[in-house]
Amino acid sequence: MSTSRTPSRTAARTASWTTFGGDLHLDLTERRAAGAGLRAALEDALREAVQDGRLAPGTRLPSSRALGEDLGIARNTVVEAYGQLTAEGWLSSRQGSGTTVARRAVPEPPQGRRPAAPTAPTAPRRPTARYDLMSGRPDLSLFPRTAWLAAARRVLATAPHEALDYGSPLGRIELRQALTHYLARVRGVRTDPDHLLVCTGVTQGLGLLCAALRERGARTLAVEEYGLPPQHAIARAAGLGTTPVPLDADGALVDRLDTRAGAVLLTPAHQYPTGAALSADRRAEAVRWAREQDRYVIEDDYDGEFRYDRQPLGAMQALDPERVVYAGTAAKSLAPGLRLAWLALPDALVEPVARLKALADTMSPVLDQLTLAELITSGTYDRHVRRCRLHYRRRRDHLVAALAEHAPHVRVTGIAAGLHAVLQLPHGSTPEAELLARAQQAGLSLNGLGWHRATDGPATDEAPPALVIGYATPPEHAFPAAVGALCELLRGA
Repeated sequence: MSTSRTPSRTAARTASWTTFGGDLHLDLTERRAAGAGLRAALEDALREAVQDGRLAPGTRLPSSRALGEDLGIARNTVVEAYGQLTAEGWLSSRQGSGTTVARRAVPEPPQGRRPAAPTAPTAPRRPTARYDLMSGRPDLSLFPRTAWLAAARRVLATAPHEALDYGSPLGRIELRQALTHYLARVRGVRTDPDHLLVCTGVTQGLGLLCAALRERGARTLAVEEYGLPPQHAIARAAGLGTTPVPLDADGALVDRLDTRAGAVLLTPAHQYPTGAALSADRRAEAVRWAREQDRYVIEDDYDGEFRYDRQPLGAMQALDPERVVYAGTAAKSLAPGLRLAWLALPDALVEPVARLKALADTMSPVLDQLTLAELITSGTYDRHVRRCRLHYRRRRDHLVAALAEHAPHVRVTGIAAGLHAVLQLPHGSTPEAELLARAQQAGLSLNGLGWHRATDGPATDEAPPALVIGYATPPEHAFPAAVGALCELLRGA
């Protein structure tokens, strides 16, 4: 409702009020100019607002006194207009509840008047598979809603007013301090709050890094032969070409790094998607390459919290914090929708990356940063990660046992850590493209290993078909059925 109560009788008869948070503009000027009386003009304007949907069924209208004051007309005129529209069935009035738009079907537009066309075409809805086994996402039902809400309430009650103002593009100091201690304790990262930058996902972080490297003269980003195609697209959008680095059971063959590359993007703790861990010798060799060539290693530690059958591998960044950029995220441990990630930056990259972050969106959302900081410092985040680790390990064991029983010809790899597994079929099995088509028909949503190739074109003829299975995604009640459908698919392969 407008707060102004000083309308002029000679002013144009218009009003704008707020109904349940939405503004509605009501203009009687044209109707008055056409000779309509005040009451008739008001009735026509309200009737049209209901017809065209601006006043939805159930919307509460302003009181007759308030609307009369806003329009500069007598209250009785509004009362009479409301009464007439109530009699016609457009409005509903109950003692003590005010006047609302009646819950009735909106009539067809008058003859000869065409309904308004949509302002933009509606994108077709993507068909939803019955069983979602796509990799890269956690079980969203595990999100700690109660703990997050409690932490958010504490933050809102205690945060200083200045925290809600524009701040540093690096992010809130509370979260950067909390991350400094957490990453040192859990991942062995060597950094401090002044070298940490909070961003809206590793996607944004990688884009900022690629743009900063491009400013420094880089023209190429080396990437693992199999990886995440959207990340390669991010590099190209920043003006960098990509060159693949071959892989084997010990991770990337870093001795084949192109000396012309300005940086290399690696997933050393758990190669995505093959699941290999980069050996200690190759870690040292990659750092040596970066030092000698004045280059950088970008370490994507996308699921560093989840290790099952091996000792946790420390972050590669600890070998040389001035040559390795560490990228971490809450997307797997909490939820992708939070859009919270972080970069531990070498000293030379702090200024350019922070400057580009400021140009991109000024800063990341404050309240979510403070809430995550509260979860970390209170120990709640650690407890949540431990619960998730047990949950995902049980799922992995279920998947492996089912495959061993129902599809023993399938070799399962990459399962010592993370949220996905690679299923390798023997030579002569159904081709990967055909297998994916059968999966779609069976209501299974999943990817083949070939989709993750850094180079265009299908996998070589020598490579057997392989599937990348995300066992974290399905909700708990659907997981056994999803595994059963997968086994049925593989039996026919």
